[in-house]
Order: sequence, then C-alpha cells, then structure tokens
Amino acid sequence: MPSHPDGLKQLRTFRAGAGDLFDGFFAPGKEWTFRKENLIDARARRIFELMGRACDAGVYPYQLPLESRSGPWVQAEGRQMMMLSSYDYLGLIGDPRIDESAVEAVRKYGTGTGGVRMLTGTIDLHHQMERELADFKGTAECISFSSGYLANLAVVAALLSPQDRVILDSLSHRSLVDACRLAGVPLQRFQHNDMASLRSELGSGPKANRTLIIADGVFSMDGDICRLPELVELKKEFHCYLMVDESHATGVLGRTGRGTDEHFGIDTAEVDIWTGSLAKAIPSNGGFACASQELAIYLQHAAAPFIFSAALCPAAVAAVRETLAILRREPERVDRIRENATFLRDGLGELGYDTGTSETAIVPVIFRDEAVTALFSGRLRELGILATPVMFPAVPQGSARLRLCVTAAHTRQDLEFALEAFKGMRA
Repeated sequence: MPSHPDGLKQLRTFRAGAGDLFDGFFAPGKEWTFRKENLIDARARRIFELMGRACDAGVYPYQLPLESRSGPWVQAEGRQMMMLSSYDYLGLIGDPRIDESAVEAVRKYGTGTGGVRMLTGTIDLHHQMERELADFKGTAECISFSSGYLANLAVVAALLSPQDRVILDSLSHRSLVDACRLAGVPLQRFQHNDMASLRSELGSGPKANRTLIIADGVFSMDGDICRLPELVELKKEFHCYLMVDESHATGVLGRTGRGTDEHFGIDTAEVDIWTGSLAKAIPSNGGFACASQELAIYLQHAAAPFIFSAALCPAAVAAVRETLAILRREPERVDRIRENATFLRDGLGELGYDTGTSETAIVPVIFRDEAVTALFSGRLRELGILATPVMFPAVPQGSARLRLCVTAAHTRQDLEFALEAFKGMRA
C-alpha cells in the first residue's frame, strides 16, 4: 500500500459518501414518532436524530464497506485510504502464512464443524489451539469461545449468582456489564484505575458469598493500562478473586506480547481468570478464558456459550495457531507497536491535541463535543484517513473522541502523513 511522505500534497480531497448505506432513509427534514407502545420506543430518538444530522452533513462515520483486506492502507469508496482505527495491532491481517494456514484448514476440515463444542463441533485443532494459548499465557488450561464478548458472558454467568458480587472498573468493556446482568449478580463500580475507590467499594456494598474484581488489561477507549500489582494486593487483602480482560493487551503488552502480566512482571497465577479476544492483535475470530484446569473443566460443562453456541470454524482456529507461532518467532512486532504509538502520541501532543492517559497502541484524540468529533472524522475521511469517532454510550457523555490505533504495519511515513493531516486541521 502507498505511503505519502510529502504530507497532504499528494492526496486529493474527496467528499465522503455518508448516509448512502440507508438508501435515503435519513432524508433532510424527516421526522419520527416514538411512542411507548411502539416496537422502537423513545430510546431510539437520540440515535435517529444524531444519525439524521450526520447523514445530512455527509459525515456518517460507521459501517464503511472496505473493498480490500484491512491493513495500514485500505481500499474504500473507490480509493486508497489510510486506516488509523484498526485493531490489527500486530499488522498480520493478510499475512500469507496465516492465510495459507486458514486455507489448508478449510481443505482438510471444511468451512464449519457441524456442531457446538460440547457435542459434535470439536476438532483436534481446537484442542491444539487451546493448549498453545494456555502455554502462551502461562496458565494450566484455556477454553475458547466464538467471540471475546461471549467469553466474558460465559465466565461470569457460569461462576456467579445473585448471592455473589462483582466490583468492576468503571471503564471496563460493556460485555462485562452485560455478563453481570445475565448472571443477576450485584454490580459495584470503582472509579477508573483508582485503588482508593476500589478499597472503598470492597469495604462496602451488600454481603456476598464471593467477590470478583474485574478490570481490563488495556482499556479500549483510553489506551491506558490497569494497575495490576495493586489489584493483586487488594485481591489478597480482601480474600476475593480477580479477572482481567486481555482483549487489547494480548499481542501488545510485554516483551513477547503475552499481556498485562508480562508488562508488570507478575506471575499469571496471581490472576484467577484471564479472558480476551482472538480478533484483535490475533487476526481471527473468537475469544478465550485462561485459568486453572479445574476451572476450565467446569466451564466446558457449565458455560452456556460453550454448550449452546457454534464452535469456532477451522479457518479461524488455524489462523490463531499460526499467529501465535509468528509472534514467538517475531517478537520485534511488539516493539514496533510501542515505537509507533509513542511517535504518534507525542506528535499529536506537540500539535496540542488531548490524548488523555494513553500509554499503548490505542491513542484517543479527545474533543468532548460529539458534533465536533463527527465533523473532524468526516474531514479526515475526505483527506483519505479513516479515524473512527466514539461517542456516548461507548464513552461517557462529554468525552467524545476519535479512537486511533497504531499497528506494527504502519511505517514512519504513514504516521507522518497522519500527523500532517492533523496539523492541517489545526490551521
């Protein structure tokens, strides 16, 4: 894919085709009536009004259909565009070694497995992948699911009940909140990365049989890292359990990309449950839970998504295995992520942009105002840069932002091109 070392001079300006996805549904002046008896009630009002304004302004930023594989540069709207919001942290989407492994798996096993994991959907590749994931994470066992979202639902709902409680970092992923709702377990939240707040919550709230503390390793909207050493200390002091979601830490943190434990030099056994995604730094699909053998066996027979949801397809499993092999051979990819993130974050800071508390590959550019954020994203798209805006309810009201993600595949020229665009927007 091309780079543009001379900044914006080599890139034409295009008008984004926002709103075409909806075939004129959001025509100017259109109004909607939301009644409590309607299938779509008043909760939809804000969504439809925001979408209508965005489409009218030509800056609807979501669901852009890519016309090529993802990477640092992609084909979309009939032109080359720089991708600056992809989770492909290791830069491995489209790697021929991974593609060939997936193709070989399809040739041998077909496109699906014909069942759920508990019944007829397990193939030998599943067991091989899970052993390799456990070895990578340094745990006794690993169990896989069809998404990272389902991994969190599976673990919390299978383990906890209304007689227990969860104390969750306030910025943890939505899947963890939904998991608590599914389990019917009382949920308390502590202020983000604030250990005094966590201590206060541990000492208050309803009486519970068991308490589970949950945090993300890397927080998906801010790009900062949980305070794992202190979480472990509080877990021990209050005799509770600890679960960490490694979705954005796997392949990103630590010398070899193992995650938050390696970043801090903490034994993986200090955390009771590690969950994560197989669709971010690992360019595949699925989710995982790494834990003790006892817990893994229990989840295989008690976690609804393992029992009732289709097994990961052979191509996805093969892609995970090959990615782990590449990461073992090429740990320098993790260093490149860190170097690229530091370069972009420092450059944006010098230009006066607010990148919050980011310290990883996720680099938010915080505008707070939703309209400003959407318009800025649309302008970048016209210049050929895809930078996803994130708004309420994904982030608290008043904290709208662009969520930039750097990868190991971005070159210095790519990032200089992006900074030139942000500089031009300041003018």
